[in-house]
Amino acid sequence: MSHAFRKVPILDWKLIETGHKADFISQLRDALVTCGFLYLQHPPVDPELTRRVKEYAPKLFELPSEKKLALRMSNSPHFLGYSSLGSELTKGTVDQREQFDFGTQVECKWKPGDLDYLKLWGPPQWPAEDDIPGFRSTFSAYLSQVEALSEELTELISEALGLGPHALDVFFDNPKRAMQHRSKIVKYPLRDGKDQGVGPHYDSGFLTLLLQASDHRGLQAQDPLGEWIDVPPIDDTLVINVGKGLEMVTQHVAVATSHRVISPVAGVQSSPRYSIPFFQTIRQDIKLPDFVLRVPSDVLALRDARGSIGKSESVNYSEYDREPTGKVALIGRVKSHPDVAERHYPNLFKLYFPDAA
Repeated sequence: MSHAFRKVPILDWKLIETGHKADFISQLRDALVTCGFLYLQHPPVDPELTRRVKEYAPKLFELPSEKKLALRMSNSPHFLGYSSLGSELTKGTVDQREQFDFGTQVECKWKPGDLDYLKLWGPPQWPAEDDIPGFRSTFSAYLSQVEALSEELTELISEALGLGPHALDVFFDNPKRAMQHRSKIVKYPLRDGKDQGVGPHYDSGFLTLLLQASDHRGLQAQDPLGEWIDVPPIDDTLVINVGKGLEMVTQHVAVATSHRVISPVAGVQSSPRYSIPFFQTIRQDIKLPDFVLRVPSDVLALRDARGSIGKSESVNYSEYDREPTGKVALIGRVKSHPDVAERHYPNLFKLYFPDAA
């Protein structure tokens, strides 16, 4: 039997800073097992930097169309760049959002003859400094701080599951900063018709750290009984959720939760919704079934007491049971952005869109 959650728990980072780490760890364990979602209050990210990032979000989408289209994602084999409204799919249905995909700065190491998924990491496309002064340096600084927080959270999660602080290190390259983590700045415009801002889905990798950059509701998590639970913005928080990769390697102790975004409604809201997720990635070259962790029996008992994960409308990233993590990530990108796949990964495009003209 599944145990539903009715709201997303709030964990306060000040517990860590004030010597109450054990309390934080206990709350974290409960959130991982029962919900897979949590608010992190007072995160160790510069509030002034966060404020400036929020201010930049609408300005980014106010760039002239020709400036945005010059950064279109189809330019990039790394799936980084601008996506116009209605150009991304979730479960084959069009999402009503406009977005820029960025990533932490790395150089592409792929060369002809290498596996396709090694091409997935590479330089972001940035708008010109003259077009939006200060944006690149501000957002890069924000990504650096959130990346550092994701590393701290990974160690805390490892401790919360009784594995010690470094059990998850094997899933990250050494040095960790050689990896590319990804981020989006998303605009959900006011809608009169379809409400799918982004359809039901899971996230990949280990963790997502989400900054809700405007006051709009819209994010919802699906509980084990199939009900949709609102995850409204709360000041000075990041929303943290578990990815399918972390769920698999923890023997489904940490639960990845299906979630979606409902677009703001014209006449109810007066402005678009903005959202800035950071996606923590993991090594590209491993198959997760070969690295499933030996979770202590008392923690496994918490999973068993929770019961089955239950109903979900999400099916993505099921390939983790047989494919290297890098290929799983690439498949997810191909399914979401067929225009990029057709240009840069024609064989995968034909495989997943066999009926395309």
